Amino acid sequence: MPSASEEKSSASVPKHPPGPVLGPDGKPCKICNVSSFKLAARSQTKKDPSSSKAGSSELPAPSSGSSYSSTAAASGAAVAGTIAATAPATQPADCPPDVEDLGRATWTFLHTTAAYYPEKPTPTQRSSMLGLLKALPNLYPCGWCASHLKENMAIHPPDKVVDDRLSLSKWLCERHNDVNERLGKPIFDCSKTDERWKDGPKDGSCDQARL
Repeated sequence: MPSASEEKSSASVPKHPPGPVLGPDGKPCKICNVSSFKLAARSQTKKDPSSSKAGSSELPAPSSGSSYSSTAAASGAAVAGTIAATAPATQPADCPPDVEDLGRATWTFLHTTAAYYPEKPTPTQRSSMLGLLKALPNLYPCGWCASHLKENMAIHPPDKVVDDRLSLSKWLCERHNDVNERLGKPIFDCSKTDERWKDGPKDGSCDQARL
C-alpha cells in the first residue's frame, strides 16, 4: 500500500498534462510532448478497426489534482486538433526527440550505467553517481517529468543506494516502475535488471544477433 506521502505526491502531479504542453513562447514544447508523427499514427490506428489497439499506449489524462493551469490546458487543446492532421506519414531520422524518445534514452543510459557500476565503488564514484542522480530533476528538459521525478526522489532518496551496484540497479528499476505505473505501462521485474541491461537473455539470442 502506498504511504500517505506517496498518495499526496501522486495526486499533485498529473500523469500527463492535458493536451500539448506549451513552452515559454506559447508554442508546443517539443521535448515535453509526444511527437505529431506518433500521434498521427495512433490516430490512424484508432480509425482502422482491423488494426490492433495501438492507441492504448497513449499517455492517460491527468488527475483532477493537476497543477497545470486551465489556460495552458485550453491553449494546448486548441493546438491538439491540428497535430494529427498536419503530420507527415513518416518521421525524418534527424528530428529532435519528443518526450518518449527522451525518456527511453535517459532510462537506457541510467540502467546501463547502473549495470556496470562497481560492486564496491570508490568514494569518488559514489559521489559522482549521487551527484548525477540528484541533478536530474534540475536539468531534465521536460518540466512536468522533472517535477514528478523530484517529488518521487524526495520520498525515495538515492543517498544510500550508491554504495553498491545491485542497490543502485534496484532503486532505478523501482523509480522507473513508478513512472510505468503512472502512465499505465507494464511493471518490469526488477530481478531481471542484469538480464535486460548487461548480460542479455539466457538463450543467447541477443549475442547471436550481434555476430
